[in-house]
Amino acid sequence: MLGVASITAALGAGCGSEDSLSGAAGAVTSTASSGGGAGGAPAGAGGSGVGGNGGNGNGNGGANAGGAATGGEGPLTVAKCFDDVFVNPPAKGPNYDQFKPVVGSHCLGTNHQDITGVERVVFLGDSVTVGTPPTFTPDFYRAKLSDALAKKFGLATPDILWKSADLFNGTSITKESGAFASCSKWGARTDDLTPTQLPDCFPASKLGKRTLVIMTMGGNDLAHLTKTAIDGKSDAELWAQTKLFVELQREAIAWLKTPGRFPNGVFVVYANMYEFTDGTGEVMSCDVSALAGFDKPVPSPEKLTELVIWANEQFLQIAVEHGVDMLFLLESFCGHGFHADDPAAPCYRGPGQPVWFDLTCTHPNPTGHGEISKMFEAVVGE
Repeated sequence: MLGVASITAALGAGCGSEDSLSGAAGAVTSTASSGGGAGGAPAGAGGSGVGGNGGNGNGNGGANAGGAATGGEGPLTVAKCFDDVFVNPPAKGPNYDQFKPVVGSHCLGTNHQDITGVERVVFLGDSVTVGTPPTFTPDFYRAKLSDALAKKFGLATPDILWKSADLFNGTSITKESGAFASCSKWGARTDDLTPTQLPDCFPASKLGKRTLVIMTMGGNDLAHLTKTAIDGKSDAELWAQTKLFVELQREAIAWLKTPGRFPNGVFVVYANMYEFTDGTGEVMSCDVSALAGFDKPVPSPEKLTELVIWANEQFLQIAVEHGVDMLFLLESFCGHGFHADDPAAPCYRGPGQPVWFDLTCTHPNPTGHGEISKMFEAVVGE
């Protein structure tokens, strides 16, 4: 992708891999169809370009961003949480409810863990977690959330150096400050987890502490997948690439949840993958989309949409399988991208909605970081 060099030149900020600025991703343009057309997009930091299917129970999406579910009886489902979001023809999104997750009353994520007694907090993932200019350090979600978690669990607040991004090499690998650690890195993908981030952040000497893991991961994998699709690779190659990065995510969560690895317990909360086009698929809606690498159409957007939907579903299935929790980041950010003022967009929320992405297209702005922090705090707290 063109993202790193071009964005660095344009904004004066270095970012991760050749495929993207950490969460920078690409998912897919897509078309509407009767019964719930796809609403995809080469996406931002987390890239899924799909919105959810509101009321038919076959999918979910959009963004309640903190709202409770509306209507209906029986157990709370993801579909109920987001059944009033898509005011225009609903887009086909991930069918999370097929895996029967336990959904938090806040509708911001699942509720599979009773997170108590935390002694150590570890942040893993990509640049969404590291933090990126032009947002300043105090506004990074990692900085905000660490303060909230320190207060909640009676831990020493990490220092300002721990909260800041390393602007020289784009990484916060093995940053430690009291009870807090971060091994997140600009440009990181799922293939960085097991070989690098996990062993670096979880040495044997730290495994005895009751640990909470916070993570954003997958955006750069989707960026790489989009590049593969643009290059005209076969469906078989695209499926193989998608299954591989999902399996790497699965392996990382399995590593963390290996019985006996953390004698006093470990909790894991991670986000799914968002996008910046509000489900429209119009990747040029951000002023510097081309600089971020989104300057060519995907030859088969419907196929890429299918892959992105499947990958997001698998991320939720992993959470159910291992009893950990996932944030509905895609659903919460939809309607706060670069089509927030477009009444025809699938997840239009009304006039005057704030954009939660910064001028890199793919990363959260201070408001977006604040919302991510609130989401993690809500899931940890319930």
